[in-house]
Amino acid sequence: MASVTEPKSSAALTDGIILEKPGPQGTADTLAPETNGNVVGKPRHDDDPQNDEDLIFDDHNSTARKMVILGTVVFPLIGMVAAIVLAWQFGMMSWLNLGMLIGGWYLTGLGITIGYHRMLTHRSFDAVTPVRWFWTSMGALAVEGSPTDWCMVHRKHHQFSDHHGDPHSPHLHDGGLWNSLKGFWHSHTGWMFNSNWSKRERQKYVPDLMNDPFLISIDKHYVWWVVATLLIPAFIGGIAALFAESVTVMSVAQAAGLGFIWGGLARVCLSHHMTWSINSICHIFGSRDFKSSDDSRNNIVFGVLSHGEGWHNNHHAFPTSARHGLKWWQFDLSWIIIRSLEICGLAWDVKLPTAKQMEYRSRK
Repeated sequence: MASVTEPKSSAALTDGIILEKPGPQGTADTLAPETNGNVVGKPRHDDDPQNDEDLIFDDHNSTARKMVILGTVVFPLIGMVAAIVLAWQFGMMSWLNLGMLIGGWYLTGLGITIGYHRMLTHRSFDAVTPVRWFWTSMGALAVEGSPTDWCMVHRKHHQFSDHHGDPHSPHLHDGGLWNSLKGFWHSHTGWMFNSNWSKRERQKYVPDLMNDPFLISIDKHYVWWVVATLLIPAFIGGIAALFAESVTVMSVAQAAGLGFIWGGLARVCLSHHMTWSINSICHIFGSRDFKSSDDSRNNIVFGVLSHGEGWHNNHHAFPTSARHGLKWWQFDLSWIIIRSLEICGLAWDVKLPTAKQMEYRSRK
């Protein structure tokens, strides 16, 4: 396994264009020791997109796009509420429905954490093509955007984390309870209604990903990935109903509808809010074991529920580390899978912080 100081090729910032690392927080060794109580390496504001006249957003901030985002947020939530009502009032939930909800959440959630986040955004490891395609595909089925868009926003988040320019910091509002609530809403969901998807920003933050034909194909046809992630569980539910003792058109339709609700909409809702909670809750509540230039936190609840992503302070201290749960008791399912792939020879260039690096950045 490689140290986080050993990227697989030279990474640099040239004229504000990010070639491989997400920004000045790219690896632990890019941050100098604390000086006068301040961590050197905070985001560079000469790169602030709001001060860059070249970043002109056209249709990326359009009403149509905002309506699509609204539907993406609201419809899965409606599906979750409907699933709860159907189960509570009518007992309309089978073990298959529960399996598709939990199993789908794990598969697509791990697609985000392993595929989108650690493999593509931070290049924490590399893997054989089938493994890369599998985890990227699972991430695409989570309905959190195409891989290029997701990675672009997340690299931007690391460059400006909790400073002006961060797409989803909860700390960029004035003090007081109301503004704190506004900050939480913004970091959890509201940020998506702002423009973060211009072509210029793609070239700036993910030029390395724009040369990958598989990723570009997902981006161009992403609507069909959304359709597939909702119809696949409906299809599974309908097929399963055909093996029941008494089969009718109505029973098959009902089973397909429940599959659509439980394995489709409700599962997407669960995955969404797990991921969004890392942006919001894990920048407000939890412990800070390592020095970083932001307010990222380790939150044990989301460390477990979000497949290791909730060890967020660890991640911001060592962004390119493939392992986020750096202590033995910090459960990190994504890391267990990555390490297993490495042992099997299916993954390599797995980056981890050294003991010296962790000691240097420790807050104790």
